[in-house]
Amino acid sequence: MTSTALGEEVSRLPPDQDASGRTLGHEELERLREVLASGVLTSTRGSAVRAFESRFAELLGARHAHACSSGTAAIHAAVAAIDPEPGDEIVTTPITDMGALAPILYQGAIPVFADVDPRTCNVTAATLAERLSRRTRAIVVTHLFGNPCPMDEIMELARHHRLPVIEDCAQAYGATYGGRPVGSIGTIGCFSLGQGQHITTGEGGIAVSSSEFLSRRIFLFINKAWVHGEPWPDHSFLALNYRMSELQGAVALAQLDRLASAVGRRIAMAKRLREQIAGLPGIEAPWVPAGGEHSYWKFCLWVDRRVLAGGSEAVGRILAQHGVASLPRYIRKPAFQCQLFRHQRTFGSSRFPFTLARPEAVDYSHALFPGTFQGLEEILVLPWNERYTEEHVDLIAEAVGEAVEHLLCAPRSEELQVERAAAAPAGADGYGGTGGNGGTGAAGGTGSNRREVAPVAPGPDFGGRRGDFGDRGDRGNISGVPEVSSDNDLTRVPELDGVPETSEGRALSGGRARGLDLPR
Repeated sequence: MTSTALGEEVSRLPPDQDASGRTLGHEELERLREVLASGVLTSTRGSAVRAFESRFAELLGARHAHACSSGTAAIHAAVAAIDPEPGDEIVTTPITDMGALAPILYQGAIPVFADVDPRTCNVTAATLAERLSRRTRAIVVTHLFGNPCPMDEIMELARHHRLPVIEDCAQAYGATYGGRPVGSIGTIGCFSLGQGQHITTGEGGIAVSSSEFLSRRIFLFINKAWVHGEPWPDHSFLALNYRMSELQGAVALAQLDRLASAVGRRIAMAKRLREQIAGLPGIEAPWVPAGGEHSYWKFCLWVDRRVLAGGSEAVGRILAQHGVASLPRYIRKPAFQCQLFRHQRTFGSSRFPFTLARPEAVDYSHALFPGTFQGLEEILVLPWNERYTEEHVDLIAEAVGEAVEHLLCAPRSEELQVERAAAAPAGADGYGGTGGNGGTGAAGGTGSNRREVAPVAPGPDFGGRRGDFGDRGDRGNISGVPEVSSDNDLTRVPELDGVPETSEGRALSGGRARGLDLPR
C-alpha cells in the first residue's frame, strides 16, 4: 500500500467502485444509445426492462421476474407480496444489510433474529427453528458473500410449518445449492444490481418467483398497485413506485451477458487463493456446505485469535501495509445492536410495529447469539471482483502469509493442531463433507476447530395453522414456552448509519483504503 500526499492509503487491488474493478464497455453503451434514440425511458412503455426480466427468469428457471430500483426494493416487494399482518414475525439473520430488514418493519412486521453458523455467518435450519413461533409469517435467508445457506434442511423446515422462504441473493449471483441456482429454491428470490454486485446498474434490483399469485403482487407493489395498459386500472392496495428505468434495463441486459464469465473468474481466482493459503495456522478459507457452490461476492478469511495474536484486526493492519484492503468483523456488530432496534426508532415516537412484539421476539441477549458474535469476531472480509488477476491473488496470499508469520503464537498453535486432529474427524461437521475449508472444488479442505452445528430440528409443531399464505391462525403466545429474559443491556457501540454502508464499517486498521466498499 502506498501513501498519497494526504496520507491516505491506496489499495494495490482494482476496486469495484470504479472502472478498474468493473466490467463495463461498448455493449452497455450501445444498448444505452438504443434506448436514448427511442426516447422511451420509462419501463411502463419500453422494452429493455421487460427483456431483462424475461432473460433473468429464464436464467434462474423461474416463471416470473420483476425488476425494480434496488435490492432493498426487491426485498420490500417480496415482503409486501407475502402481506404480513401487523405484529407478524419474519425470522431472518442479524448479519445482513439494513436494506433487508427495514422493509419488514415498513410492512408492520417484526424481524426476529436467528443465530448463525460461525463458519459461514449464515442461518441454518437449526438456528431458524429455535426462533419460530405461532406468529411467524415467513423466513428470510441471506446467502452471505455468495456462500449458499444449507437450503435442503431450511426448505424442509419451511414446508413443515407452511412458511414461505425469501432468498436474499444480493451477494450470490451464480451460487448454487444442490445444482439449483440460489433464488430459485425458495418462494421468492431477491437480487441487487448495486455498484459492487457481480453485475451492476449502479442501483437496481430484481425479484423472481414461480408463484403466479405472489408474482402478481410483486409486480403491483413495484408499480403503485396500478397496471398500465389494463382496461380499468385502480390502486388496489398500498404500494410504491419502485420501477427500474429503461436506462438501467439497458445496462442490465448487457451486464447479464457478462454474468457467467464474471462468476467464473471470481471462482477461479478464489480457488487459487484457497490453494495458496491452505494449511496456514490460524487462517481458514470459507467453509461451504456440501452440495453448495460459492460465487465469491467477497472472499472471507476466518482468523483464530488464539493462534494469531490480535485476530482479524491485527491481520487486517498487516494486509493494509501490503496494499490489500480488508474489513475486520464485516458489519462490526449485529443488526439488532443498531439504534433502530435498540431504541425502536421507527415512525415518530410510536415505536410501531415493536409495540406489537412479543418480549421474546425482541430479546437480543448476547447468550442467544453465540454463533453471531463468534463469526463476527473471526471474520476478515477481503475485496473481490472479476478483474482480479493471478498477480493480484498472489499479492493477497503473500500478505496473508506474512501476517501469519508475524502474528503466530507458536506454542498455542501447536496445541490447537493436536486438538483439531482429535476433535474434528472427517465428516464430523454434519453436512456430509470433510469439514474445515470444505471438501472438493469450491468446498475443498480439511477439518475445522469451530464448534459443531446442532443437528437439524423441525422446530415446534404449531399444527397446520396455515393454508397457502391464507389463514394466519392463532397469534397467541405458545403455551409451555419458558419466559426468556428481555434484558438487552448491551455494550454501547458507536452508531452505524447503515449496515454495512458506514465510514466505521469501511475503516481499516491503519486507515481508509480504496478497494473495499460494501453497499447493498
